[in-house]
Amino acid sequence: MLAHSCHGDSRKPVLVMLHGFLGSKNDWDTLIPDLLPHFYCICIDLPGHGQSPALAPGLSGFERVASAIQTTLSSLSIERYHLLGYSLGGRIALHLAQAYPDNLLSLSLESSHPGLQSAAERENRAHSDHAWSEKLSSLSIESFLSQWYLQGVFAELTESKRQALILKRSNNNSEALLTVFEPTSLSKQEDLWLLPSQLQLPCHYFVGKDDSKFSALASRWASLTNIRVHTIAGAGHNAHLASPALFCRQLIKHLIEDVQ
Repeated sequence: MLAHSCHGDSRKPVLVMLHGFLGSKNDWDTLIPDLLPHFYCICIDLPGHGQSPALAPGLSGFERVASAIQTTLSSLSIERYHLLGYSLGGRIALHLAQAYPDNLLSLSLESSHPGLQSAAERENRAHSDHAWSEKLSSLSIESFLSQWYLQGVFAELTESKRQALILKRSNNNSEALLTVFEPTSLSKQEDLWLLPSQLQLPCHYFVGKDDSKFSALASRWASLTNIRVHTIAGAGHNAHLASPALFCRQLIKHLIEDVQ
């Protein structure tokens, strides 16, 4: 079973929250007070993160993680739930929705990729992720994080915010992270661009207005399928961190509208 925290009234609709790479269930703490009037929140540590165990070896990393999440929820007697995932957590949420569609009330993704569509793209990403894996295994966690947060997707971070993130993430265990990093690489992810149209439930995509890469991806995705895109002003790749109040207002508004 995966480490988790439960917040609020269990009689309310359940909202399951999945953090991104290097994060933990505590990443959602600033959102919880605004969500509690509407939802029973369950925040889960992904394998290799926080207090959860490392990911055991096996064939499909995404299937193993999705199964571990569903097993954890079943142990809590959770039958149906809204699902929210950020970045890696969103990519895992897509696979969870694909594997267990009858358990979901809605699917909400934040800054998450639906999958690469060519062999060349997957090969290039596999090489890139393997290089990062080598760094994760050979550098100190602080040195790895210093390089990780220099990537273009984090360009909106000020130097003080970058250093704060490095400090916050430096309690991660490199060996545990390695068990999940390449097995859940974008290069190994299925092409799930059309999944929202195959699901009989509301699908939402939240993206920071300043995240040009994922804003373009969101627009393309919305043109292909029935996913609804919601832009968060004043935010980049991690919208719920940059603008937690606005993110919560939009999330609550759309999830409540879905059931009316």
